Amino acid sequence: MTRRRAVALMVLVTLLWSIAGVVTRHLDAARSFEVTFWRSLFNALALAIGLTVLRGPGLWSGLLRSGRVLWASSFCWAVMFTAFMVALTLTTVANVLVTMAIGPMMTALFSRIFLGQRLPLRTWLAILVAGAGIVWMFGAEAGNGASLLGSLVACAVPLAGAANWTLLQRVGESGADAPDMLPAVLIGSVISALVTLPLAWPLQASAHDLRLLALLGTVQLALPCLLLVRLTRELPAAEIALLALLEVLFGVAWAWLGAGERLSASVVMGGTLVLGALFANQALALRRR
Repeated sequence: MTRRRAVALMVLVTLLWSIAGVVTRHLDAARSFEVTFWRSLFNALALAIGLTVLRGPGLWSGLLRSGRVLWASSFCWAVMFTAFMVALTLTTVANVLVTMAIGPMMTALFSRIFLGQRLPLRTWLAILVAGAGIVWMFGAEAGNGASLLGSLVACAVPLAGAANWTLLQRVGESGADAPDMLPAVLIGSVISALVTLPLAWPLQASAHDLRLLALLGTVQLALPCLLLVRLTRELPAAEIALLALLEVLFGVAWAWLGAGERLSASVVMGGTLVLGALFANQALALRRR
């Protein structure tokens, strides 16, 4: 794969990720945990088919022998899948995406705490600036209970993501003995669907809703996950993190064009601080490489 094609595919990944917010806004009857249940269920079905094609029948026998590391990663994926969709039903797309954008900073912090990796000064400065942006957003939403709750729920996504990426990095250090961690995405989807089913009952999704939720589970989630795993062999981590910021821009644009959501002043200011800090840090890291 050429570098140009790898970059183009990564942009496609972020474009597919970004449609979640605008699609959710066009649901008829499905709400909150039911949205999460159907999305996770369709994602699990799509991944089961895709991974069986990629890994063969040995995928399922391997799951029976999986260790604690795989299940820990699966739990992280389940938290990310569940919190993301619940947050979208409580607050605006922009609030959720900007809050999630602190993921790279949280991952760097977790790597310092749990793996003992040294962080350059630019990363510490980026963490401080991004943190100030999130505090700015939360302070402005203090009077709006539902919106603040949605942003707090969205915080679970970068926290679980940081734990997951740190865990995967530790697993990767074991070299050839490292277990196959891709099935953890499938297990995480199943856990998310099972946990949210009782909370979503009785199911009220219409046929229109099911078509949209099937789109989210397959095209918006399963396909980008498989593509991203492939692209980690072609692009450096700093470049992937930098290109992933496009999800915020694409997602906000889709919500504005397709659902009429407007940006508040606090989101603009907080988002500018978060994205500016992330962009500067990742761009400097990429230039250093």
